[in-house]
Amino acid sequence: MSKTINNSRRQFLQHSVLGAAMAAFPGLLPANTGKIKTSATAGFHADVEIEFTAQAAQVAILNSGPATQVQKFIANLRKGPPTTLTQLPGNYLGPILTFQQSQKVRIFFNNHLHEPSIIHWHGLHVPQRSDGHPMYSIDSGEQFVYEFEVLNRAGTSFYHSHSHNLTAEQVYRGLAGLIVVNDSDEAKLELPGGEYDLPLVIQDRSFDSQNQLQYLHAMPERIMGFLGDTVLVNGKPNAEFAVKSRAYRFRAANGSNSRIYKLGWEDGTPLTAIGTDAGLLAKPETRPYIMLAPGERVDLWLDFSDRKIGSQLTLYSLPYSGVMPGMYDRMHKDGGGMGMMHNRLPQGGKFPIAVFKISEKVSDSPKLPKQLVPIQRLTERDVDNAANPLPIAISMQHMKPLLNGKSFAMDRVMDFEKVALGSIKKIKIFHDHDSADQHDGMGMMGGMRHGAKEHNGKSGDHKMGGMGGMGGMGGGMMMEMAHPIHLHGQQYQILSRNTAKVKTADYATVKEGFIDSGWKDTVLVMPGETVEIVKPFQDYKGLFLYHCHNLEHEDLGMMRQFYIG
Repeated sequence: MSKTINNSRRQFLQHSVLGAAMAAFPGLLPANTGKIKTSATAGFHADVEIEFTAQAAQVAILNSGPATQVQKFIANLRKGPPTTLTQLPGNYLGPILTFQQSQKVRIFFNNHLHEPSIIHWHGLHVPQRSDGHPMYSIDSGEQFVYEFEVLNRAGTSFYHSHSHNLTAEQVYRGLAGLIVVNDSDEAKLELPGGEYDLPLVIQDRSFDSQNQLQYLHAMPERIMGFLGDTVLVNGKPNAEFAVKSRAYRFRAANGSNSRIYKLGWEDGTPLTAIGTDAGLLAKPETRPYIMLAPGERVDLWLDFSDRKIGSQLTLYSLPYSGVMPGMYDRMHKDGGGMGMMHNRLPQGGKFPIAVFKISEKVSDSPKLPKQLVPIQRLTERDVDNAANPLPIAISMQHMKPLLNGKSFAMDRVMDFEKVALGSIKKIKIFHDHDSADQHDGMGMMGGMRHGAKEHNGKSGDHKMGGMGGMGGMGGGMMMEMAHPIHLHGQQYQILSRNTAKVKTADYATVKEGFIDSGWKDTVLVMPGETVEIVKPFQDYKGLFLYHCHNLEHEDLGMMRQFYIG
C-alpha cells in the first residue's frame, strides 16, 4: 500500500514541478503541446531509430545461486546500421550504443518500471529536451521521444537513469550502459577495433545470501555515498580477459555510485591513455596510475605484445587516501564502525579489478600513434569573465550536500546561473568550508557579484554562515570529502588545479593520476582543492544541470542548473 502511495505522490510532485518549470522558463517543452514529448517530430529525418524500454528483470550475475532481480534497459533497433546496438547477453547492463558523428538519432523510451524514470546521455552534447533532465521523467506506462544529432567527436560516453531522488538506486539496480561515438578523424588513426576494442565498465555492488542486491537508505550511506563489497566489470564478478600478444583499446568507465578507482597494474607497469571522458587526447599520456571518479571515462591503450603466453597481469585499484572524511578513515583503520563503515572494500583500499591472461601469440599489432587528434586549447583569453568566474561552491550544511549554498529545485536558477548562448565561461569549483572573510577575491561571497536573485524573482540567500565552524557528522567532516563534479551540455577544459589548501600527503597519493589535457565533463575535486575550468555554452538553449556525480549526493540535492538563453 505504501508503495502505491509513494508512487502516486511522486507522480503528483513530478507533474507539479514540471508545471512550475514551464511557468518559470517558457518554451522548455515543444510548442503547442504543453506536455512531455511523446511522438516523433515531422521533418526530423532520423538515420537511427531505437526502441528503449526500462523494465524489471532477473539476471544471473554471480557464478552460482539464484538470479538477481534488477532494473534493465532493453533496446531494439528500428532503423540504422546493425552495429548500432551491441547486446550483452545475460547482463544487467544495457546494450552498447555505437553512433557515428553527424548521425541523426531518434530514441523511443518506454518506462515499464513501477516508478518514474528518464535517460541521460552522459557525455553527449544534445538539446535540453533530449538531455534527460529530471523534469522530463515519465511515469510507468508512458513514452518519451528523444531526437538529436550526434555532434560529439569520437569518444566514449555513458547513459544512465536520471530521475531526481531515484537516480542512485536505479543506476545501482542496472539502468546504465556505454556509448561509443566514431568519426573520420579517429578512423585515420587505425586504432584497435573489433575484438580488440572492448568495454571496461567498473561498478561495485553488494549482495545478500540470496544473490539479491542490497542498497542501503540510511543517512550514513547516503552522506558518504554507497560503497559495495563486490567489484563487477561489464556486469560480472571476478573479471578475466583472454587477450592476444598485441595492443587493445579498453574503454574504461566508472559506473559506480560513489567509489573512486585508482587504476594501476600490479607490477607497476605504467598505463597509457588515449582518451578522456567523451573524446580522444591530442597525444597519448602515460601515467603510473589513473584516477577514475564516478561518471568519468578513460580510453586505455593496453599493449600485451611483450608478454609471454600463459602469463597474466592483474589490474588493481591501488591504495590512496584523503577522499573521505577523517572519521571514515579513523573508523576503518581501527576496525570499528557499522554498515558501510565496515566495508571489506573501503574507499581507497587496494583490490583487484580484472585479470588479463595472455592466451595467444600474434605478430601483427598496431603501433601507438605519437599524435591523436587536434584539440583547440581554451584559455582565459577565450572567456568573457576571466576576472569574475562563475562559482560552483561545494558545501555541507546540516547533513545536506549543497552547491552554491542551495539544494536542487527544477524551477529555480540564480542570476549568475543564467548564461548567454554562445558564450564561453570560466568556472571556479571549490570547497566553501572556510568562513566568508577567508576567501580570496572570488570565493563564494565574491561570486555573488554575479547576483543572488533567483530566476523566478525570489531572492536567493547565499550566505554560508557557520560553515567554517561546523564539525562532526553534520558539519566540517563532510566538507573534507572529494566530489566528482559533472556538467551537462558541452565538454569543458581544465585550466588549473590550486592545491594550496590540500593535505599534501593525501594529495600525493592521487595527483599523478589526473589527466587534464583533454575534453572533460566530470572532474574530481579533492578536499581543499580549487579547480578552474573553461566551458563553452553553445548550440542549445535551455536548462542544463551541474551536480556531484556521487549519486547519493545528487539525489540529496547536490545539483543545480544553468539556464542558457
